[in-house]
Amino acid sequence: MRLIDHAKVVNNMKPRILKNIFFKGVFFAATMFGLLVLGILLYRILTQGIGYLDLQFLQSLPSRKPEMAGVKTALIGTIWLMVVVAPVSLLLGVGTAIYLEEYARKNQFTNFIQINISNLAGVPSIVFGLLGLTVFVRALALGTSVLAAGLTMSLLVLPIIIVASQEAIRSVPNDLRQASFGMGATKWQTILRVVMPAAIPGILTGGILALSRAIGETAPLVVLGLPLFLAFLPKSVFDMFTVLPMQIYNWTGRPQEEFHALAAAGIIVLLILLIFMNSIAVFIRNKFQKRY
Repeated sequence: MRLIDHAKVVNNMKPRILKNIFFKGVFFAATMFGLLVLGILLYRILTQGIGYLDLQFLQSLPSRKPEMAGVKTALIGTIWLMVVVAPVSLLLGVGTAIYLEEYARKNQFTNFIQINISNLAGVPSIVFGLLGLTVFVRALALGTSVLAAGLTMSLLVLPIIIVASQEAIRSVPNDLRQASFGMGATKWQTILRVVMPAAIPGILTGGILALSRAIGETAPLVVLGLPLFLAFLPKSVFDMFTVLPMQIYNWTGRPQEEFHALAAAGIIVLLILLIFMNSIAVFIRNKFQKRY
């Protein structure tokens, strides 16, 4: 009787085992396909642009002659953009998350706000470009300045930072809050000295990843009308500027093969910048994340 039952169990398990093997193979093939495409892309970029990547390329201004062109203007412009985007988006995003998680009452209104914030995180970036063009460029007459582009890109990454900050604050155990209250601390003291130190790793990780997206976005900046060719450096947030994605876009549209190689070198610079920022996010997460 036991042998018959065992045989039935084995027969019943066979379809599940085969199904598990099938889906494991499908997922492995999908992973390998993605890695293969990524490898081909990186190989193409590196072989085409590594020969143009040198100190002269980083220190030279854009030029109509490929042998004299560089990314200094775009690289400095990208840094200027982050000078605006980072404080604006982080302050507004973290402040909104603190209010929604620690102060706001859980009702239909806050649920409505939460749903809209989550939906905004999936809105195409060109929509934020149109919003920035209407509000910052035309209504506030900021033109194609660092400030206008920075505020536009801040709106783009703001929902991502809010959601990431909420998740980080929500992951802090409520027992820590209650213990702080039991010691006589106020609401703000508890948030400042208990909740935020525990949530900072998650907040910074989400913030850095969001800023990495802002660096690589091109569509909103194209809508704002940023110049494709700019031969001077911005000196303040009210000056005209350009960024690495725009410079790469400009070079790829040129008919000369040398400019295509320059675009590949610019992509390498952009990838190094993004990898550096993402590495900081991973380091912060692994170094300071607490387990409760």
